[in-house]
Amino acid sequence: MDNLRLILILSLCFVLILIWQAWERDYGRLRAAAATPTVASPAAEAATPGPPSAPEIPSITAPSAGPEPNPPTGGTTVKVETDTLSAEINSVGGDLARVLLRKYPVSADRRDEPFALLDTSEALTFVIQGGLLSDQAAPTHKQPYQAASHSYELAPNADTLELALRWRSADGVEVTKTYVFHRGSHLIDLRYTVRNDSATDWQGRVYGQLLRRVNKEKKGVVYTYTGAAISSPEKRYEKIAFDDMADSPLDRDITQGWAAILQHYFVAAVVPDREQPYHYYTKVLDGNRYIVGLYGPPQRVAPNATGSFAVRLYAGPKDQDVLEKIAPGLDLTVDYGALWFIAKPLFWLMQKMHAWTHNWGWSIVLLTLAVKLALYHLAATSYRSMANMKRVQPRLLALRERYANDRPRLNQAMMELYKEEKINPLGGCLPIVLQIPVFLALYWVLLESVELRQAPFIGWIKDLSAADPYFVLPLLMGITMFLQQKMNPAPPDPVQARVMQMLPFIFTVFFAFFPSGLVLYWLVNNILSIGQQWLITRSIEAAKAPV
Repeated sequence: MDNLRLILILSLCFVLILIWQAWERDYGRLRAAAATPTVASPAAEAATPGPPSAPEIPSITAPSAGPEPNPPTGGTTVKVETDTLSAEINSVGGDLARVLLRKYPVSADRRDEPFALLDTSEALTFVIQGGLLSDQAAPTHKQPYQAASHSYELAPNADTLELALRWRSADGVEVTKTYVFHRGSHLIDLRYTVRNDSATDWQGRVYGQLLRRVNKEKKGVVYTYTGAAISSPEKRYEKIAFDDMADSPLDRDITQGWAAILQHYFVAAVVPDREQPYHYYTKVLDGNRYIVGLYGPPQRVAPNATGSFAVRLYAGPKDQDVLEKIAPGLDLTVDYGALWFIAKPLFWLMQKMHAWTHNWGWSIVLLTLAVKLALYHLAATSYRSMANMKRVQPRLLALRERYANDRPRLNQAMMELYKEEKINPLGGCLPIVLQIPVFLALYWVLLESVELRQAPFIGWIKDLSAADPYFVLPLLMGITMFLQQKMNPAPPDPVQARVMQMLPFIFTVFFAFFPSGLVLYWLVNNILSIGQQWLITRSIEAAKAPV
């Protein structure tokens, strides 16, 4: 009875966690906004220092916004094809205006259509902009460049592809903006080379920014974070929600950081030189376009000399093994939440099993078996407790009838019975308590890991990260819950008994909307639990049977 009550309580706690998550998504930022003053007094404004700038170029500040959301008019498109990317760069600004991920289809049913991470279409505006800032002539993301060709393709025998865009001022300053694409990678090196053929020093800084338009769309049942994030030595992964940018604009100097905009499974990031301090900022344009960016320290290029600036761009999947090699903390964009310390080992173990099975579904089955073996002795204690409770249930019901109107005497008689039979009524709690964080951690692993995106299992299960289209796994899971319930002692209280009888049906409906990989885990766990419980119950009944 206590075991079943605990299951009900923990199940309700899980539902409350999901409700709280949805509330934070919809209303949490409103609360934060109300607590943050949006208008400062003149005195406060005067006392607050502005962003630092070098004395010799005082007017260099964060770049202004371009003419998005539509592509700049008058420019031409330069197309780039590699083994991983199909990219488009606009000659106006040299912006990375479109990126298709060739190895990541839009959906399991549209495998010939690559997923568009960056684009300037009506449905999506998400671009990476950049340029140079200076009091003198310099190309920002609004200036036109010249390209030698309108189409580039990675050669079969080449590991890199370079695309050079050129800009020249009237006074003799020439800038070459070079994109370097790599085989088998979504990382792009971006280099600005300044050739100063003028008669005076040229001074400027490099900047890079991500711009995304956010449409007010209806949110789905399962919530995943779409927004900005930055990193600093103090906090390796810091979310900046789009709604928070208007109330608390980012204005901070950071060394060893990066800036990104992430969404479900994918991320675009600007990664600057780790040894130099960069200034990070956010902007909101027209109420639905959001910018997070950074600009570096000033550099001087003497007459008849050359200088260079460099940043790295990433536009691709949230692959933890790849991201952690690009920059510290970038792998944290795979956000496993508060239970990351459980989720990461679970994912690592699944990766090892996948290397053997080559099927993420069977990896989940083996992971379930591994978790079950790790908790075997604790679970055995739980099932022995439930078997003993079921064995003495007729005596418990008799005590309830005898002391129906004397609660203190009933509790005393029950404790005496437990002591006589050497039963711990709470003996089955610990394994269930341990299962809940594992279940929640696996939920985030299945939800956040791009490796499981569109991963097939068997037959009708084409995508373990999506709900079962025919509800077969939820129905089987509900049946196993029903069988487990029949193997346990029923609560003496009629109301509790009716509630427990409803749980398999409630959970069947509830799990119908969950990722099929998570339902698979729970189904296999139930089957293993039924087998273990049946063996233990049978052994206890045989030991207590009269000879």
